[in-house]
Amino acid sequence: MSVRTLKIDDKDVAVEAGTSIMDAAKEAGVPIPKLCHLEGLTPVGACRMCLVEIEGLNKLLPACVTEVSEGMVIHTQTPKLQEYRRMNVELIFAEGNHVCSICVANGNCELQDVAIEVGMDHSRFPYRFPDRGVDLSHPLFGIDHNRCILCTRCVRVCDEVEGAHVWDVAQRGAACYIVSGLNQPWGEVDACTSCGKCVDACPTGAIFKQGSTTGEKQADADTLEFLYTAREKHQWTR
Repeated sequence: MSVRTLKIDDKDVAVEAGTSIMDAAKEAGVPIPKLCHLEGLTPVGACRMCLVEIEGLNKLLPACVTEVSEGMVIHTQTPKLQEYRRMNVELIFAEGNHVCSICVANGNCELQDVAIEVGMDHSRFPYRFPDRGVDLSHPLFGIDHNRCILCTRCVRVCDEVEGAHVWDVAQRGAACYIVSGLNQPWGEVDACTSCGKCVDACPTGAIFKQGSTTGEKQADADTLEFLYTAREKHQWTR
């Protein structure tokens, strides 16, 4: 086994070659904020919350999709990074319709947690107030596109763990949104197994169980652990 030695926030770290900076930091006990990353799913670097500074490079790199290399010196909590992360969260709030007070995930939302972590209490950017829809055609679940941050965790968990590939991303740029099937109402997609993995993988209140009201969506830690073991260890039963 080939080993790489490096420093993360002045901590000496030794990890297997091919390990991501995110996993190396976790092993070293160094927290890095994230939204799109979920253990057991292929990392995509979509949210850019996990950007880190590497000495000798003049650009920031996402920790989840950057492999460690020998002698790396990594910084995860510099003032520059904190400013970038706060700006990133402000942009996420400004581009959608995130009204926490009426959201099913209020108090149990990863976007809220990250906002608190980076010290965001308002957005400096004008709100877009996009006209987005809500799909309640599924008998058990619903999706509110107003709360979606395009992390694609639902897309990946449905494809890589459940194998149904119900979800995908349509359009480009600011017009992007999550679609079910071939842009069908969710309830009309025959491929959906109603497993609920997308509900548990969603970091916000975008995908939820019907009948849930404000603050009632709770993360199921056992389900998230199952998603990881199913993908990484090929154990498909609890």
